Amino acid sequence: MGMIHSSGNSRPGNYEEKINKIMGIISASGSSRPENYKEKIKQIVENINTSRPGHNYEEYIKKFILEMVNTSGSSKPENHEEHVNNTGQSDTSGSSFTGNGFQNYEEPSNDEDGIERRMKEFDQELSKIVGLHELKLQLKKWAKGMLMDEKRRAMGINLGPRKAPHMAFLGNPGTGKTTVARILGKLLQSVGVLSSDSVIEVQRSDLIGEYIGQTGPKTRKKIEEAMGGTLFIDEAYRLAPEQGAGHSQDYGVEALEEIMSVMEDGNIVVIFAGYTEPMKRVFSSNAGFCRRVSHFFQFDDFTCNDLAQMVTIKMSKQNEKSRLYGFKLHPSCTPGAILKVIEKNSTEKLRNKLNGGLVDHMLNNARENLDSRLNLNSKGDELLTITLSDLEAGLKILSQRINVD
Repeated sequence: MGMIHSSGNSRPGNYEEKINKIMGIISASGSSRPENYKEKIKQIVENINTSRPGHNYEEYIKKFILEMVNTSGSSKPENHEEHVNNTGQSDTSGSSFTGNGFQNYEEPSNDEDGIERRMKEFDQELSKIVGLHELKLQLKKWAKGMLMDEKRRAMGINLGPRKAPHMAFLGNPGTGKTTVARILGKLLQSVGVLSSDSVIEVQRSDLIGEYIGQTGPKTRKKIEEAMGGTLFIDEAYRLAPEQGAGHSQDYGVEALEEIMSVMEDGNIVVIFAGYTEPMKRVFSSNAGFCRRVSHFFQFDDFTCNDLAQMVTIKMSKQNEKSRLYGFKLHPSCTPGAILKVIEKNSTEKLRNKLNGGLVDHMLNNARENLDSRLNLNSKGDELLTITLSDLEAGLKILSQRINVD
C-alpha cells in the first residue's frame, strides 16, 4: 500500500494508522476484493497526498472504506457503521469509485458552514443598500427558505422542486430594483437554482420589432442570452397596452407571450419591474402571469434621511469610472447638514420621482457649481472639495430643470 507522506498540509499524525485500520475492517469482512483493489488504495493515498491544506482529510478515508465494503460482494461486519464513523464525520456526499478508478473527485466541504456563510454574505450585500427595511425583511425570509431547502437536500432528503422564483419588483424609478436583482442573481446561482449569476437588463425597445414578424425573434434572442441567469425587464408595463390606446394589436403582448413560454423551463428567472399601478396592466394582460410569477416585492420611496446617507456613502466610495472620482465633501457636509439641504430644497414629488437618481443629479450639479465659483488661480484642496453651498446649488438647479406637476 502507498504511504501517506508529508506534503506541507496540516494533518493528524494517525492517518497511516487509520488507513491500516481500514485494511483490517475490509479483511474482517471475509470478502473477496475488487480486481482493481490495489489501484484504488493507491489512488486514495495519492488524493490525500496531493490535496490542498485546510480540508477534512478524514472524509476521504470514510468514503473509501464505505465504497470498498459496499463493492466487496459480501456481508459487512456487524459493527461496520461504527468502524466507518471512527474514521471521520462529514455531511457531504462526494464522488465514488468506479471501474475506472476514482472519478469526478471533489474535495469535501462543510455544507452547514457554507449555508451560514452564504446567508451572511446575502445579508451583507443587502446592508449596503440604504433604506428599504421592509423589503429587506421579505428578501431575507425568502432567501432563508431557499437555503433551508439546500440544507434538507444535504441530509439526503429528495425534496420536490420549488416553484421557479419569478418575481415582480414594484415601485418608482431609482429605488434600487436593478441593484437588488444583481444581488439575488448571485444568491440563486450559489444555491444551484441558476447556473449563472448574470443579469440581462432589457426594456421594451430591446424586445419589440418595428414590423410584423420581428418581435418574436428579437425577444427570443434576448431570452437565449439570459438563459441560465436572470432576465430583468425594466418598465415591463410598457409591454402591455393601455386600454383605449387605439392599437388593435400591440407587439408588446407578443413579446410577453414569448417570455411566458419559457418561464417554466427552470433554467431562467424573470424579474418584471416597474411602477406599481401601471404594472397591474401586465398582471391582467396575460392569464398565466400570476400563476408563473410567485414573488411580488414592493420598493418604497427613499426618505430624506435615506437620500442624505446615500450622498455621504456615494462620495466616500467612488471608483475610477465615477464622474466624481477624486472629489470629496467638505467636513461641514455631515449627514445631518445634508438632510437639511434636501428637506429645504426639494419637494416630496421630486424626491419620489427620482429617488436615488436625485443624489446623482445633485452631486453632478454640485460639481458644476464648484467649477463656476472657482477662479483659474484656485489650487490645492479647494479644487476638489464640494461644500454645502455647492450641494444646495446643485439641488436648486435640479428642481428648476425637472418639472414635476
